[in-house]
Amino acid sequence: MRRPTLRRSSVVGALALPLAFALVGSTEAASAATPKTSYTVNVVGYSVVSAVYSKLEAAFQATTAGKSVSFNNSFGASTTQAGDVVAGQPADVVNFSAVPDMQLLVNNGIVASKWNSTGAGAAEGGFVSDSVVVIVVKPGNPLGITGWPSLIKSGVQIVTPDPISSGSARWNLLETYESQIIQKKGPAAAAKYTNALVKNVVAEPSSGSKALTQFLSGTGNVLLAYESDASAAVAAGKAVKIIYPAQNIVIQTPAALTLTANKGAKAFFNYLFSPAGQSIWAHNAFRPTLKSVATATKSLFHPYKAAQLTTIASLGGWPAVTNKFFSTNGIITKIERAHGWTS
Repeated sequence: MRRPTLRRSSVVGALALPLAFALVGSTEAASAATPKTSYTVNVVGYSVVSAVYSKLEAAFQATTAGKSVSFNNSFGASTTQAGDVVAGQPADVVNFSAVPDMQLLVNNGIVASKWNSTGAGAAEGGFVSDSVVVIVVKPGNPLGITGWPSLIKSGVQIVTPDPISSGSARWNLLETYESQIIQKKGPAAAAKYTNALVKNVVAEPSSGSKALTQFLSGTGNVLLAYESDASAAVAAGKAVKIIYPAQNIVIQTPAALTLTANKGAKAFFNYLFSPAGQSIWAHNAFRPTLKSVATATKSLFHPYKAAQLTTIASLGGWPAVTNKFFSTNGIITKIERAHGWTS
């Protein structure tokens, strides 16, 4: 009576073995099709780059190197963001609006001291994109704003970010002063002009993006902004006009990897400085720093002659600029304080 049972067991076993091998084979095939390692990349940056990073990340994820990479993003006022990273916010790729915010991370052992001289971006000095300051006005330019001289007229109400939290604000106010120096008017005249301009400031939001939002909501009649942020507003159909002042400053925005960055973050960081990545920057109104792309996309941007541009290098570097303008007794700090913007 047991023999049929044994034969049945043998038959079942014989059928089960090919099925088992088939299952193993399909599992191995599925495993081979799925990346063995995935990476989550934490990107922390200044507010204005939020939209372009969404495009950069999507384009990178379409590449072989980016298929197993996902992103967590945090964007806000540059100096505030840098402070948050020091306080423990996860970060693999950081992109700030000015070097002092990056230096804060270097000083706290989060970013390497040679962040701008080794690896991707070294040829560009660690600057992933450039910009300039623009003057944004209402449709039709009712006040007849033409450049810096117009901004101290009666009736002008300026929105510009807070220089304590925003890199954009520091660039804006620095060029406010330096626009006069370029015109050979001297330090006393430059300080007088800057004081007159700050007297016309009616709002100082915490970041460049918030300043644009507040201006679009009806605050003030003139906005000082990044070229990229203003261009994005125009592209989105917002009713504004961009005025390019005759004198300007080269806004250099630094990017770096943190010391704990994973393999996915390193691949993405390389992409930011690649021709493909730099082209995305350019077509979103951020001036590319890779020379080949900058040359190819030159027609997308307002032309400036070198003599019309201030550079941080020409002012002695960021430590000298910070001490002269933004320290406790700095020129701009004292002017801001005189008009009640800082304590």
